[in-house]
Amino acid sequence: MKNLEDEQERPSKSQRKRDMHELQDMGSALVELSAERLARIEMPDLLRSAVQEARRITGHEARRRQMQYIGRLMRDTDAAPIREALDAENGASAAENARLHKLERLRERLLEDEAVLAEIAAEFPGADLQRLRALRRNTLKERELAKPPRSFRELFRMLRGLTENSGEARDE
Repeated sequence: MKNLEDEQERPSKSQRKRDMHELQDMGSALVELSAERLARIEMPDLLRSAVQEARRITGHEARRRQMQYIGRLMRDTDAAPIREALDAENGASAAENARLHKLERLRERLLEDEAVLAEIAAEFPGADLQRLRALRRNTLKERELAKPPRSFRELFRMLRGLTENSGEARDE
């Protein structure tokens, strides 16, 4: 009877293999990140050095072995924070999606009414209002002339930069 209960509590061999492959895939995602993005993710030093070593390796078999080693290290690490950080880096987290939607709404409100610049100035004191006003004007002109949305995208990038900079300032 005890043996049957133990078997029901433990994951199956197939599930354990799926979990290991998922950890290896997360390790592969870490290896593919840029050095700057990788530096933002918290992880044990041993795992970080293994990921950096895998980036350096060019041989197929050596890289495959290194990726297996990273997967093994990932099994001994709490993978949840790394998974969340990767999701945030890839824009897949719910919080990140909500933040981006909020920025899109802010951009649309700004395009509809120039008075929104006052709100932006109040919330982000370091904002370049002259540049925002020019981007707004250019975006409206692009829409009117059915041109590619270059200024539209630039306006979004500028707003995103403001929110990221203000988030870093609040963290300090």
